[in-house]
Amino acid sequence: MDAQLRDTLMAVAPGTELRDGLERILRGRTGALIVMGMDPLVETLCSGGFELEVDFSATRLRELAKMDGAIVLDPRSSRIVRAAVQLLPDATIPTSESGTRHRTAERVAKQTGFPVISVSQSMRIVAVYTGGGRHVLEDTEVIQSRANQALSTLERYRARLDEVSGTLSALEIEDLVTVRDVCAVVQRLEMVSRIHEEIAGYVIELGTDGRLLALQLDELVGGLGSDRDAVIRDYVELRAKDRSISDVLQALSLLDSTQLLDLSQIGRVLGLPGGGDALDAAVAPHGYRLLSKVPRLPATIVERLVTHFGGLQRLLAATIEELMGVDGVGEQRARAVREGLSRLAESSILERYV
Repeated sequence: MDAQLRDTLMAVAPGTELRDGLERILRGRTGALIVMGMDPLVETLCSGGFELEVDFSATRLRELAKMDGAIVLDPRSSRIVRAAVQLLPDATIPTSESGTRHRTAERVAKQTGFPVISVSQSMRIVAVYTGGGRHVLEDTEVIQSRANQALSTLERYRARLDEVSGTLSALEIEDLVTVRDVCAVVQRLEMVSRIHEEIAGYVIELGTDGRLLALQLDELVGGLGSDRDAVIRDYVELRAKDRSISDVLQALSLLDSTQLLDLSQIGRVLGLPGGGDALDAAVAPHGYRLLSKVPRLPATIVERLVTHFGGLQRLLAATIEELMGVDGVGEQRARAVREGLSRLAESSILERYV
């Protein structure tokens, strides 16, 4: 979901004044054409009508919609600028719509860059046009049903992610990690992330009705972003190839659903051996992921520890005195790191074999 569509859906979500006005128009069985922005370009497309410059309210929107012509709001939808205007967009702009109101809405959105709302009197639907896209607002019950189904799917995928993440931790402790193990975790992280994004879109569309859904979503995916970053920093050579974490995440997002199921494809995106038997090639983590699980350990100290020791196995074998040799690590913090890594190692091995 692009930023403009997200912002527009937030503006028309249940609980907002604008959504109340749209619902009043639907109940009144009338149509409407609403431009959510005013600038010199929009001014050139307006013909006739009258200027208002009054504060926005749902009742005013409903009454003005009874007249023929479009309604123009300011970019924040806090004021009604003009009403009963005829919009004259460039007729050469391509449109896939057939109705006059919808064709005008799509062309105005493409020409001005402002979102345009079209309320269909005959079909009783509200369509939002942003740029080259069209989004139909659906009933809260329909969106809630879809969101609940997606949430159930997310719960299953998150449980599977926890399993493969726990396995990876145990393998890291034992120094037995392969490309396959890393790709399996990255695959599940990407899957969970995509489901999260879908549900986040539902939360926006639900507005005030989506508060409980938002709380459930936050509980399920808390810390997901930092986990993805840590895995990438552990296994992907970023500095050598002049890549950033965002570059890797962007490349992963471009994989379609079929490619995402292929661990070899994920291996190639990560820059790891990705074909055939190479999935079973051994790899070693730097230690970012496990160190991030040590309580109250600042990111700067994690970076210094990884840079100083160069790998997880050397970190696990380090003594208190060796840890204190890192800048910013005193005796108390060294003991916290030593004990934290030891507890993680013990719990990971127990989970794997018990």
